[in-house]
Amino acid sequence: MAEPVDHSLPALRARYGDRYRWLLLLSVMVGTMAAIMSSTIINVAIPDMSQHFTLGQERAQWATSGFMAAMTVSMLTTPWLLARYGYRGTYVGCMWLLLVGGVAGGFANSFPLVLAARVVEGLAAGVVQPIPAIIILRAFEPHEQGRASGVFGMGVVLAPALGPSIGGLLVDGFGWRSIFFMVVPFCIASLWLARRYVPTTSPGGLAANRQGASLDWRGLLLAAAGTLCLLNGLVELQGGTVLGAGILLGGAALLLVSFVVLQRRTLKARQRHPDQGIDPLMNLSLFKDRRFAMGSIVAFIYGIALFGSTYLLPVYMQMGLGLSASYVGTILLPAGLVLAVSIAVVGRLADHQPTHRLVSIGLVLLSASFALMVTIDLGRPAQIIPLLIAWAILGRIGLGFILPSLNIGAMRGLGHGHIPQGSSVINFLRMLGGAAGVSLCGIVLEWRVAAHGALLDTGPASPARMAAFDETFLMLAAICALALVAALKLRDR
Repeated sequence: MAEPVDHSLPALRARYGDRYRWLLLLSVMVGTMAAIMSSTIINVAIPDMSQHFTLGQERAQWATSGFMAAMTVSMLTTPWLLARYGYRGTYVGCMWLLLVGGVAGGFANSFPLVLAARVVEGLAAGVVQPIPAIIILRAFEPHEQGRASGVFGMGVVLAPALGPSIGGLLVDGFGWRSIFFMVVPFCIASLWLARRYVPTTSPGGLAANRQGASLDWRGLLLAAAGTLCLLNGLVELQGGTVLGAGILLGGAALLLVSFVVLQRRTLKARQRHPDQGIDPLMNLSLFKDRRFAMGSIVAFIYGIALFGSTYLLPVYMQMGLGLSASYVGTILLPAGLVLAVSIAVVGRLADHQPTHRLVSIGLVLLSASFALMVTIDLGRPAQIIPLLIAWAILGRIGLGFILPSLNIGAMRGLGHGHIPQGSSVINFLRMLGGAAGVSLCGIVLEWRVAAHGALLDTGPASPARMAAFDETFLMLAAICALALVAALKLRDR
């Protein structure tokens, strides 16, 4: 009988040598590409899905918002899952869940089933996304971390860069169902790579401890309920009553305060009894580090702008300018490719340049790209496509400055034992901002469309509808500019 092969972290390092850290990064990169693609690709199919299920824009938007809510909350469970089941058990489980969600969504025959499949995909995508930052900060030396982030980021952004282009062609040719199946080959490839290169050990390099601390279920329920109240409150602002919105948003604030109080008590109990009890879902002591606190603020605001614009741009091109889904993907493709190159270049700079400088430059460029969208004029049709491509590229260069720099700069001051929690919290706040950003863009857009006396549909383009879109883009520009205040405080002491 053959001896079982050792797949612990030290054994894999010994087997593959210096190149192992890059093979491990490649393995988790493929899975993260699948997760990110599933989060953004749905936007191209929203108009087609709305018509298929006879939905209003606000209900169809829940295919995006439901995914974002599930992904946001599940991120907080990543440190506990890694400690309990190890890298491989956690990662492989998420890939199977993402695969099942994609197939189920593709075959769904009602919108509630589509929404359920999106929630399943969101749960898997949320757990996976903090893992690469943990690996980069643990497996690479400080002078290599920027380059590793650049290589990882370049690969990951190719998914959303190519996704809308391929997805647009698939929607036009085969309908909205086809976009759910796009994640399947990525999931299969990631499962094969995981069997070879992802260790069975936990982040500390030790065997996973299945008898370790219990999951903070009370904290998780409070976080989930608070996130859902926040998102439902924002949707209620869009199509409901002020009273209903006020009750939901007030409930979200109350749940947030309760969550903070619970996490403080859980942390104190854990510190008094280190060998027993429950690990807090969010370690609030991390915010004592100034760089981490400022990085968290930037991550939240950046999430609003990034995911809000990812939702807004395709809707703008299809409902504002009357372009087809496949044409939208083609217009966004050059910007996606430029983003991949920008991340690789800035990743190398991040090893030598101050984080606050790179993040601030990125925020300025991103804010400018939104503000310049108002220069697109229906009265000059020959300039519409070139300007769309130019401003999209400018914004993606801005993202290229932010993505490889923010996580590393925010978490460099944390101890090794706090890196999994730090990565989880940063990603949670970024996605919480993203979930709110998608709803916020929908609310502001509907409000401004109504204020201008227009309709949000796929009818002929009109100046009134364009004015509503312009004002929504200006809101995103102002939000990015606000994040600059916190970005400048990422400066090392």
